[in-house]
Formats: sequence, structure tokens, C-alpha cells
Amino acid sequence: MNTAADEAEFAPSPRPLLLLVSGPAGCGKTTLCDRMTAFFPPAVLRRVVTCTTRAPRGTERDGHDYHFLARDAFEREAAAGNFLEHALVHGNRYGTRRSDVLDALRAGNDLLLNLDVQGADSVRAAAAGDPVLRAALVSMFILPPSRAELRRRLAGRGTDHPDEIERRLRVAESEMQMRWRYDYCLVSGDREADFERVKAVYLAEKMRVPARP
Repeated sequence: MNTAADEAEFAPSPRPLLLLVSGPAGCGKTTLCDRMTAFFPPAVLRRVVTCTTRAPRGTERDGHDYHFLARDAFEREAAAGNFLEHALVHGNRYGTRRSDVLDALRAGNDLLLNLDVQGADSVRAAAAGDPVLRAALVSMFILPPSRAELRRRLAGRGTDHPDEIERRLRVAESEMQMRWRYDYCLVSGDREADFERVKAVYLAEKMRVPARP
């Protein structure tokens, strides 16, 4: 008969994950993140709701899609050190509250975080000095199949002026050079295939053997 010591020896060691996803505007990362959180229940994997100073779009809701903050409120939180990362992106401020990430990881929860490359760099820097964050962090870059396809996707959204599309394409050029900093790089193609590959990475990381203390 197995003893409690036997069970402890062979029991899996849960490893909370912070799956960080980045990519240029129009690459499909938000759709992939939405698919992941729709497929896995919140008790398994939930999205980190980040903060922004931009106005809500369409049916976006405060506290669900983003925490929508006035610029002065955002700056106060930044000055107080409340953000794990924050950056100026496309003229608006974005940030991730430190407590939203670290409290959940310490409780053993898996998180999905959709960030631009600036934010991802800040999270990596924070992880270097935080063992909980360092052990949890898994990063993935979503790369469009071609620049022509990225242009088509941006234009197809119907939300941006042609000048804004050109600006976003210029930003995308520099962002794509940062893909080497990530653990994984997914070249986007078919939406269903993309989702299956992101899901496979997440499930594989959950099976990774933890380092012995």
C-alpha cells in the first residue's frame, strides 16, 4: 500500500504559467488569445485584464476587455509603482498591474497576457529579479506570414485610416525584429491551425518537468 511519502514523491508539481503573447497589430494575436480563454475555463487559464488610456472601441467593456483609465489616473498608478510594465503604444498608455499577475501566480493560477514587444521586454526584466515570475513566464511571438498579408489584415479590419495603417506597418517592421527574444515564434496562417499550435504549446509547458529545488 502506498504511503503518504510515496504519494508526495510521485505527485506532479503544479507550475503556474504566465503565457505572454506578442506580435504586430493585425497579426491575429488578440483572436488567438480570445480563442484560448474561450476554450479553457477561467479556473484553468484566464486573461490578464490590462489598463489603457485609449477610449473603448465598439462593444468593449471596462474591467472585461481593459481597465479604461484617464491619463492622469494612469500616471498616478505608474508613479506609485503599481505596474509590472507600462508603455506608450500608438499614442496611448498601456500597463499591467503588478498585483493582478503576481497574486494570481502565487495562488497557482495560469494566466494569459497579450502585450506589445515593449511590455514583453519589461516583463522579462522584472522576471530576472522575481523567482515566481521567472519560473512562470513562457513567451510567444505571432509572426504574420508576409508583409502583404499583414497589410491586407489591417485594411480588412476597417477601423484605421490608410495613414494609420502605414504607420502601423512601419512599427510592425521593428517589432518583428524582436521575435528572437521569445521562447516560441508562430508563423500565422490558418486560424484553426494557429489556435491548435498555441494550445499545444500551453499544454506542453504544463507537462514540463520542473527543476529540482
